[in-house]
Amino acid sequence: MTDGHDLTAVLPRVRLAYLPTPLEPAQRLSRHLGGPPIWIKREDLSGLALGGNKVRQLEFLMADAQTSGAQAVVTTAAVQSNFCRACAAAGAALGIHVGLLLRGDGTEPVQGNYLLDRMFGAEIRFIDTRDPYDPAIAPALQQFVADLHARGLSAHVLHLPGRTGSLGAAAMVDTGQEMAQQFATLGLAPQAVFLAAGSGLTVAGVALAFKALGLATRVVGISVQRSADFMVPLIVERANAAAQLLGLQVRLDACDFDVDDRHLGDGYGQASAAGMRAMQLAGRMQGIVLDPVYTGKAMAGMLAQLGEGRFHGDAPVVFFHSGGAPGLFADAAHSAAVA
Repeated sequence: MTDGHDLTAVLPRVRLAYLPTPLEPAQRLSRHLGGPPIWIKREDLSGLALGGNKVRQLEFLMADAQTSGAQAVVTTAAVQSNFCRACAAAGAALGIHVGLLLRGDGTEPVQGNYLLDRMFGAEIRFIDTRDPYDPAIAPALQQFVADLHARGLSAHVLHLPGRTGSLGAAAMVDTGQEMAQQFATLGLAPQAVFLAAGSGLTVAGVALAFKALGLATRVVGISVQRSADFMVPLIVERANAAAQLLGLQVRLDACDFDVDDRHLGDGYGQASAAGMRAMQLAGRMQGIVLDPVYTGKAMAGMLAQLGEGRFHGDAPVVFFHSGGAPGLFADAAHSAAVA
């Protein structure tokens, strides 16, 4: 780290990812846009199960489950969840049974992340809702756990909020300090880091790390799920829960980061026209694979802010590529429209 101190060393961790993930210049994209130099943090190259930022989170979450003596973990998300796919793979690699409660009716096509969930051997159930905050989800998870217990498996639940959220944000502190070290090694002083904000854990952890390390680099979350009014206090809460877990003295405030909610399109999990155009641009300029509902929208948000002149001059900006390539194939009809 920039000061030689690992901010996350107090937590148990199991190695699943190829780290550090690269930080590389996007020279053709930078020239095409004619603004500040753009670099890309390639968290999509973290290795396990086609990579992504969820792999780093699972290094901490799975270690916590192992510490508690769990033989199984149960989690829930949408059918095309990157987290569920990475969790299923982590379980396969570690010999931990994974139960997935997917939000859907079970008739969804077996493709993208859902296909990989099945390939990795996860036990899959469905709950017929699309709302991640549906009150029916918690009792369904508890029933899943009870059924595993009846089969002799000690199960650990991974579900936001609570400890899962705190550990997930703490994992992203690790990402933030890794980027800080790369900035120092490369002699970079980025103006901003742009990243997709779904649960808000990545924004929370990276912004907390930058504040703890004294970096002036602005963290800009492009919301892909909810309004800024909803996301900002949630990010602050999750960052400060992570700070407490890590024993950090610093605390995050709402003024320490930005959330741009102008790029939601038709809503969470839905492709947007701007996001699809951004995907095409990244592919044709850099050979980078983005997905329609997370990184495509985040790239569209960054392009919009650069086009508005919010960040300019010679100091670079960084695009945080959080992965999600399987989502491209799950939404092939939209993707083909711009190919």
